[in-house]
Amino acid sequence: MSEERAQSAENADGRREPGGGAAGGRAHPVAPAEETPEGVAALAADQPDGGAGAPSPAPGRSGGPAFPGAGGSGTDQLHIVQEGPVLTVTFNRPAQRNAMTWAMYDGLVAACERADADDAVRAMVLTGAGDAAFVAGTDIAQFTDFTDGADGVAYEARLSAVVDRLAQVRVPTVAAVRGYCVGGGLAVAAACDLRVATPSARFGVPIARTLGNCLSVRTHALLAGHFGAARTLDLLLTARLMDAEEARAAGFVTRMAAEDALEAEVAALTDRLAAHAPLSMWAAKESARRLRTANLPEDRDILERVYGSADFRNAVRSFTAKTAATWEGR
Repeated sequence: MSEERAQSAENADGRREPGGGAAGGRAHPVAPAEETPEGVAALAADQPDGGAGAPSPAPGRSGGPAFPGAGGSGTDQLHIVQEGPVLTVTFNRPAQRNAMTWAMYDGLVAACERADADDAVRAMVLTGAGDAAFVAGTDIAQFTDFTDGADGVAYEARLSAVVDRLAQVRVPTVAAVRGYCVGGGLAVAAACDLRVATPSARFGVPIARTLGNCLSVRTHALLAGHFGAARTLDLLLTARLMDAEEARAAGFVTRMAAEDALEAEVAALTDRLAAHAPLSMWAAKESARRLRTANLPEDRDILERVYGSADFRNAVRSFTAKTAATWEGR
C-alpha cells in the first residue's frame, strides 16, 4: 500500500489523519480492505478504503503475543500464559486482525475455567497479537454455511455463552486494546471489567454496512450498559467506528496508554488489583452482571428474521468476494 494512500485516509468524522504518528512514534499505515488477508479489515473499516486510524502491524510486532513471556498453553491461535498472579490470554491471528474462530472462542472459555480453578490467579488480561487489532470480529468463515435463521439463533446463543462466561470469571478481567476492537471483539472487551486502550484503538459494530446481521438482545444490553442506549444505537445505525478518546469520554475505556506503554500500564493495574480483597472485587463484578442481565426479553424472532434474510446471505457472499453488498430489506 502506498504512503500517499495511507495519508489520505479519513476517519469516521471526516477528519484526515496522517498514516503515522501515534504515541510512541510508531507508524500505523492504513491497509485497504481489499489488500488484507480474508478481508477482515473490511469488517472493521469505517471507510471504503479501510478507514483511518486502523494500524497495520509495526516493524518487529507483526506477529506473536503482545505481552512479554506469552506463548504458553493454548492453540496456535490463542496463547494462555500465567506470570505470577496474572493470567494473560493473547488472541494470536495478527495477519487476520485476530478475527475469532470457534477454536479461539472455545480457548477463551477454557482460560476462564483455568482462572477460576487456580486460587493463585488474581487477575486476567486479554490482548491481541501485533498492533493492528485486539479482535476484528468473528471470522467470516463462521457464517458461510448458514442456511436459515435458526443458524443465526444458534450462533448468537453460542457467542453469548462465551461472553457470559467471561463476565462471570471470579477475578478482575482487563482488556488491553490496540487497533480494531469491533463486532465480537467489542463484545469480548465489554465483558471485561476494565479496558486499557492506546490512541490507535477503534471501537464499533459496523454490521449495518458489512454483513447485515444483528446483535442478540444480551449483547445489545451489554453495550448499552457501557455506552448508553443513545450512543449504542448511533454506533449500530451509522456503522461508524468510535476512536479511543470518545470511548474514554463515554467511560468504556477506563485508562489510556501510549502505544509503547500499554503493557506497562496494564502491569501496574493488575499489580494493584492483585493486592485487593478478592471477594470484595467478585461481589462488585457479580452485582453489576446480575443487574445487566436481569429481565432480558426474548429475541429469537429478531435473530431468525435477520440471519434468515437474503440480505445476510448475499452480504456474506459479497464480503468473501470483496465486493460491495446491496440491500433489499428482505
